[in-house]
Amino acid sequence: MLTVYSDSHRLQHGQAELIDGTLKPCFETPSRADMVLAAVRERELGDVIHPSRHGADPILRVHDAGYVRFLETAWPRWSALGRDYDALPKMWQVRRLREAVPEHVEGQLCYYSMDCGTPITAGTWQAATAASDTALTAADRLMGGERAVFALTRPPGHHAARDYCGGYCFFNNAAIAAQSLRDRGLRKVAVLDVDYHHGNGTQDIFYPRADVLFLSIHGDPRTEYPFFLGFADEKGEGEGLGYNFNFPLPAGSCVSTWFVALDCALEQIARFGAEALVVSLGVDTYQGDPISRFQLDSPDFVTLGARLAGLKLPTLFCLEGGYAVEPIGTHVVNVLAGFEARG
Repeated sequence: MLTVYSDSHRLQHGQAELIDGTLKPCFETPSRADMVLAAVRERELGDVIHPSRHGADPILRVHDAGYVRFLETAWPRWSALGRDYDALPKMWQVRRLREAVPEHVEGQLCYYSMDCGTPITAGTWQAATAASDTALTAADRLMGGERAVFALTRPPGHHAARDYCGGYCFFNNAAIAAQSLRDRGLRKVAVLDVDYHHGNGTQDIFYPRADVLFLSIHGDPRTEYPFFLGFADEKGEGEGLGYNFNFPLPAGSCVSTWFVALDCALEQIARFGAEALVVSLGVDTYQGDPISRFQLDSPDFVTLGARLAGLKLPTLFCLEGGYAVEPIGTHVVNVLAGFEARG
């Protein structure tokens, strides 16, 4: 399987996030992608190529122009205030506050952020655009005839909505890739999110649409991040009603329960008649993940890959979460190898 990878991911290296009321070192670090790349090469998964540049237009197909401009200018404006440390918001535009975009960079940071765990750094813009280019290059190759392509995207993307960042995510790589596949002539694309945390950003982008089916298997938002989206009754709206499927599972759910949900999701994808599949590949469903609470073990990721291959669809994988850093490469490559072995 072909892998697309950019060294520019290392430019996003946040120093701290707010966890349990205190600033702690970020769980989302460059070592995550480094470990995955090392496993790809060690297991001889296939060729590794660098992404080509695609510019801002494909990003603007799914993200608000004001939000994109904010991300592009945030660090220069922040550092111009004499601040050489990461930018984090100090409040949010919540109930009964005006939905007005502030002029000051600090106010915009509050407006365009979902949480206090997604620091903007000197290299955020370069890293985020490189991740989008990685996903878009994978889409290029999929449309060129590849059966499956792995976009080793970092920073991840599935929590990034149309006009806000969060959950370590700035641009929604999977959504950008799915939109690109649509723009190149595919009528129906499915996006399946198997990360422990609900893909709220992807849901937000495609919620009113019937041409992109979104499905997510994740920890129940009644107790798990991101808390405010991911419930089973969220089915889409307008033309998109019936094209959004959430499978929230209780924290601590066992492997068999998780695979029942996967089978239900795969059935919906087959029924939809998707012409391609984009997988938001989070492996924080691993039983040893430090910030997640499912029970999958390393061999289960091989099974996951094989089940996905059973759809017989051109498939694009985008890396999302997974914070047990030492085994992350093994788990990711197990999914990809399981997919390849199924044929």
